[in-house]
Amino acid sequence: MAPRGQTRQQILDAAQALFQRQGYHATGVNQILSEAGAPKGTLYFHFPGGKEQLAVETVTRAAVEWGQAIDAVLAQADPAAAAHAITDLLGTVLQQSGFRDGCPLATVALEIAADSDQVQAACSHGYQHWITLIAARLRERGIPDAAAAELAVFILSTIEGALLLARVQRDTAPLRQAATRLAALIIQEIPAVTDERTN
Repeated sequence: MAPRGQTRQQILDAAQALFQRQGYHATGVNQILSEAGAPKGTLYFHFPGGKEQLAVETVTRAAVEWGQAIDAVLAQADPAAAAHAITDLLGTVLQQSGFRDGCPLATVALEIAADSDQVQAACSHGYQHWITLIAARLRERGIPDAAAAELAVFILSTIEGALLLARVQRDTAPLRQAATRLAALIIQEIPAVTDERTN
């Protein structure tokens, strides 16, 4: 029998993968336990709040994990190049999953956030975490705080929409096209700031 901590981790791993792939309502507790290789009855021992608690914890964890990946890309490239790098990364994940794995936050948010304050809050915090990371990197390039925050929201919204469209169309072209437009927009924003400082 697996240690308690390991069993909890296995349940979380299985739930996160299943929620991302097939959604909240299509994922049953028994399926989660089966995928985790965990005995029946253990889910409520580790997660007294049941499936809703699982959704909150998996969304929170996914937000951190994807945030780390996004920030790592942003740290290595200028924001315009990073737009391509991020969409390339998402496109690769999508293709490798057979276009089944979309954004782990969006899949849950679209289904249950309106019915659960806890899940809604977790999704909102997760998205805000990503926006904050993107805005911070934009500010490093000299874009003012307010403009960086607005542009970060626009960047994330565009990529999220492109990811959904790519998943539905089973084609990464929307991601590539979104990256091209975003890169051009970011490039326009950065020189404008530079010009203002030199005048």
